[in-house]
Amino acid sequence: MISAQRMANSILSGDKTSTDIVSQAFELIGKTDDLLKAWVHLDYKGAIETAKNMDELLADNRVLGPLHGVPIGLKDIIDTCDMPTECGSSALKGRQPELDAVIVSRLKEAGAIILGKTATTPFAFMDPCETRNPNNLSYSPGGSSSGSAAAVAAGHVPVAVGTQTNGSVIRPASFCGIYGFKPSFGVVPRTGVLCTSETLDQVGVFSRHYEDLV
Repeated sequence: MISAQRMANSILSGDKTSTDIVSQAFELIGKTDDLLKAWVHLDYKGAIETAKNMDELLADNRVLGPLHGVPIGLKDIIDTCDMPTECGSSALKGRQPELDAVIVSRLKEAGAIILGKTATTPFAFMDPCETRNPNNLSYSPGGSSSGSAAAVAAGHVPVAVGTQTNGSVIRPASFCGIYGFKPSFGVVPRTGVLCTSETLDQVGVFSRHYEDLV
Protein backbone atom coordinates (compact mmCIF):
# COMPACT_ATOMS: atom_id res chain seq x y z
CA MET A 1 0.00 0.00 0.00
CA ILE A 2 1.51 3.30 -1.12
CA SER A 3 0.87 6.55 0.71
CA ALA A 4 -2.27 8.59 0.15
CA GLN A 5 -0.14 11.35 -1.35
CA ARG A 6 1.48 9.01 -3.87
CA MET A 7 -1.89 7.44 -4.62
CA ALA A 8 -3.43 10.85 -5.33
CA ASN A 9 -0.47 11.74 -7.55
CA SER A 10 -0.82 8.50 -9.52
CA ILE A 11 -4.50 9.29 -10.11
CA LEU A 12 -3.79 12.87 -11.18
CA SER A 13 -1.00 11.75 -13.51
CA GLY A 14 -3.22 9.15 -15.16
CA ASP A 15 -1.12 6.17 -14.08
CA LYS A 16 -4.10 4.82 -12.13
CA THR A 17 -7.80 5.50 -12.07
CA SER A 18 -9.70 5.98 -8.85
CA THR A 19 -12.11 3.28 -9.98
CA ASP A 20 -9.30 0.74 -10.26
CA ILE A 21 -7.83 1.71 -6.88
CA VAL A 22 -11.18 1.50 -5.09
CA SER A 23 -12.00 -1.82 -6.78
CA GLN A 24 -8.63 -3.25 -5.72
CA ALA A 25 -9.21 -2.07 -2.15
CA PHE A 26 -12.56 -3.87 -2.02
CA GLU A 27 -10.94 -6.98 -3.49
CA LEU A 28 -8.33 -7.06 -0.73
CA ILE A 29 -10.93 -6.39 1.95
CA GLY A 30 -12.99 -9.28 0.59
CA LYS A 31 -10.00 -11.62 0.84
CA THR A 32 -8.90 -10.70 4.36
CA ASP A 33 -11.65 -9.07 6.42
CA ASP A 34 -13.59 -12.21 7.31
CA LEU A 35 -10.78 -12.93 9.78
CA LEU A 36 -9.65 -9.38 10.46
CA LYS A 37 -13.09 -7.81 11.04
CA ALA A 38 -11.82 -4.26 10.58
CA TRP A 39 -15.01 -3.09 8.85
CA VAL A 40 -18.60 -3.04 10.08
CA HIS A 41 -20.14 -1.49 6.96
CA LEU A 42 -18.91 -1.25 3.37
CA ASP A 43 -20.50 0.99 0.75
CA TYR A 44 -19.52 -0.92 -2.40
CA LYS A 45 -22.03 0.73 -4.73
CA GLY A 46 -21.62 4.26 -3.42
CA ALA A 47 -17.81 4.14 -3.37
CA ILE A 48 -17.52 2.77 -6.91
CA GLU A 49 -19.98 5.36 -8.23
CA THR A 50 -18.05 8.12 -6.48
CA ALA A 51 -14.76 6.81 -7.91
CA LYS A 52 -16.21 6.86 -11.42
CA ASN A 53 -17.37 10.45 -10.83
CA MET A 54 -13.85 11.37 -9.68
CA ASP A 55 -12.39 9.89 -12.87
CA GLU A 56 -14.91 11.82 -14.99
CA LEU A 57 -14.08 15.06 -13.20
CA LEU A 58 -10.38 14.49 -13.78
CA ALA A 59 -10.99 13.81 -17.45
CA ASP A 60 -12.62 17.25 -17.52
CA ASN A 61 -9.53 18.76 -15.82
CA ARG A 62 -11.38 19.26 -12.54
CA VAL A 63 -9.74 18.23 -9.25
CA LEU A 64 -11.63 18.44 -5.97
CA GLY A 65 -8.66 18.50 -3.64
CA PRO A 66 -5.53 16.77 -2.31
CA LEU A 67 -7.38 13.48 -1.74
CA HIS A 68 -9.03 13.33 -5.14
CA GLY A 69 -10.08 9.71 -5.68
CA VAL A 70 -8.26 8.29 -2.62
CA PRO A 71 -10.14 5.64 -0.57
CA ILE A 72 -10.33 6.03 3.22
CA GLY A 73 -12.08 4.49 6.22
CA LEU A 74 -14.09 6.16 9.00
CA LYS A 75 -14.52 5.03 12.59
CA ASP A 76 -18.13 4.06 13.25
CA ILE A 77 -18.80 6.86 15.74
CA ILE A 78 -18.54 9.53 13.02
CA ASP A 79 -21.89 10.41 11.45
CA THR A 80 -22.47 9.75 7.75
CA CYS A 81 -25.69 10.61 5.95
CA ASP A 82 -25.28 7.79 3.42
CA MET A 83 -24.15 5.01 5.77
CA PRO A 84 -25.28 3.82 9.20
CA THR A 85 -23.43 4.98 12.30
CA GLU A 86 -23.97 2.46 15.10
CA CYS A 87 -21.12 3.31 17.48
CA GLY A 88 -20.16 -0.35 17.77
CA SER A 89 -23.33 -1.17 19.73
CA SER A 90 -26.33 -3.37 18.97
CA ALA A 91 -28.39 -0.77 20.85
CA LEU A 92 -27.93 1.58 17.86
CA LYS A 93 -28.29 -1.03 15.12
CA GLY A 94 -29.65 0.60 11.99
CA ARG A 95 -29.10 4.16 13.22
CA GLN A 96 -28.94 6.41 10.16
CA PRO A 97 -27.83 10.03 10.69
CA GLU A 98 -29.45 12.72 8.54
CA LEU A 99 -26.24 14.75 8.19
CA ASP A 100 -22.54 14.12 7.71
CA ALA A 101 -20.18 15.06 10.50
CA VAL A 102 -18.18 18.19 9.67
CA ILE A 103 -15.00 16.14 9.24
CA VAL A 104 -16.82 13.92 6.71
CA SER A 105 -18.00 16.91 4.70
CA ARG A 106 -14.45 18.27 4.60
CA LEU A 107 -13.00 14.93 3.52
CA LYS A 108 -15.51 14.68 0.69
CA GLU A 109 -14.71 18.24 -0.36
CA ALA A 110 -11.04 17.20 -0.50
CA GLY A 111 -11.96 14.37 -2.87
CA ALA A 112 -11.72 11.41 -0.49
CA ILE A 113 -13.82 8.32 -1.18
CA ILE A 114 -15.21 6.75 1.98
CA LEU A 115 -15.28 2.97 1.56
CA GLY A 116 -17.18 2.34 4.77
CA LYS A 117 -17.21 2.40 8.54
CA THR A 118 -14.50 0.77 10.62
CA ALA A 119 -15.06 -1.14 13.83
CA THR A 120 -14.97 0.56 17.21
CA THR A 121 -15.30 -0.73 20.73
CA PRO A 122 -18.90 -0.11 21.87
CA PHE A 123 -19.42 3.64 22.27
CA ALA A 124 -15.63 4.02 21.95
CA PHE A 125 -15.21 2.74 25.51
CA MET A 126 -13.48 -0.23 27.14
CA ASP A 127 -15.32 -3.39 26.01
CA PRO A 128 -13.30 -4.96 23.14
CA CYS A 129 -14.71 -5.53 19.67
CA GLU A 130 -14.04 -8.51 17.38
CA THR A 131 -11.30 -6.84 15.31
CA ARG A 132 -7.96 -8.66 15.12
CA ASN A 133 -4.42 -7.34 14.73
CA PRO A 134 -3.21 -7.85 11.11
CA ASN A 135 0.29 -8.64 12.36
CA ASN A 136 -0.98 -11.54 14.49
CA LEU A 137 -4.65 -12.53 14.49
CA SER A 138 -4.29 -13.88 18.02
CA TYR A 139 -3.79 -10.35 19.29
CA SER A 140 -5.91 -7.24 19.68
CA PRO A 141 -5.26 -4.17 17.52
CA GLY A 142 -6.01 -2.01 20.55
CA GLY A 143 -8.97 0.29 21.02
CA SER A 144 -11.09 2.09 20.69
CA SER A 145 -10.24 2.91 17.06
CA SER A 146 -9.60 -0.78 16.41
CA GLY A 147 -10.91 -1.08 12.88
CA SER A 148 -9.29 2.08 11.55
CA ALA A 149 -5.86 0.99 12.75
CA ALA A 150 -6.32 -2.59 11.51
CA ALA A 151 -7.60 -1.49 8.08
CA VAL A 152 -4.54 0.70 7.52
CA ALA A 153 -2.10 -1.90 8.86
CA ALA A 154 -3.65 -4.53 6.56
CA GLY A 155 -3.27 -2.26 3.52
CA HIS A 156 -7.00 -1.90 2.89
CA VAL A 157 -6.74 1.91 2.77
CA PRO A 158 -3.79 4.30 2.95
CA VAL A 159 -5.37 6.38 5.70
CA ALA A 160 -8.28 6.03 8.11
CA VAL A 161 -9.91 8.33 10.63
CA GLY A 162 -10.27 7.48 14.31
CA THR A 163 -10.86 9.31 17.56
CA GLN A 164 -9.14 9.52 20.92
CA THR A 165 -10.32 10.32 24.41
CA ASN A 166 -7.64 8.47 26.35
CA GLY A 167 -5.19 6.77 23.99
CA SER A 168 -7.61 5.50 21.35
CA VAL A 169 -5.47 6.63 18.41
CA ILE A 170 -1.93 6.31 19.68
CA ARG A 171 -2.52 2.91 21.32
CA PRO A 172 -3.89 1.01 18.29
CA ALA A 173 -1.34 2.72 16.04
CA SER A 174 1.40 1.39 18.30
CA PHE A 175 -0.13 -2.08 18.55
CA CYS A 176 -0.49 -2.35 14.76
CA GLY A 177 2.91 -0.88 13.90
CA ILE A 178 1.64 2.15 11.95
CA TYR A 179 1.62 5.91 12.39
CA GLY A 180 -1.10 7.56 14.45
CA PHE A 181 -1.58 11.31 14.79
CA LYS A 182 -3.70 13.04 17.43
CA PRO A 183 -3.79 16.78 16.72
CA SER A 184 -4.03 19.48 19.34
CA PHE A 185 -7.41 20.07 20.95
CA GLY A 186 -9.78 22.05 18.74
CA VAL A 187 -7.84 21.68 15.48
CA VAL A 188 -10.31 19.21 13.95
CA PRO A 189 -14.05 19.91 14.39
CA ARG A 190 -16.01 17.26 16.31
CA THR A 191 -19.55 18.17 15.27
CA GLY A 192 -21.28 14.92 14.32
CA VAL A 193 -18.84 12.74 16.28
CA LEU A 194 -19.92 10.77 19.35
CA CYS A 195 -19.08 12.82 22.43
CA THR A 196 -17.46 11.03 25.35
CA SER A 197 -15.66 14.01 26.89
CA GLU A 198 -16.02 17.66 25.90
CA THR A 199 -12.45 18.37 26.98
CA LEU A 200 -10.61 15.21 25.86
CA ASP A 201 -12.24 13.93 22.65
CA GLN A 202 -10.25 14.51 19.48
CA VAL A 203 -10.32 13.25 15.89
CA GLY A 204 -7.10 11.57 14.73
CA VAL A 205 -5.62 9.83 11.69
CA PHE A 206 -3.84 6.54 10.95
CA SER A 207 -1.38 5.91 8.12
CA ARG A 208 1.43 3.54 7.15
CA HIS A 209 3.42 6.50 5.81
CA TYR A 210 4.67 9.50 7.75
CA GLU A 211 4.21 11.82 4.76
CA ASP A 212 0.43 11.50 5.03
CA LEU A 213 0.43 12.97 8.53
CA VAL A 214 2.46 16.13 7.95
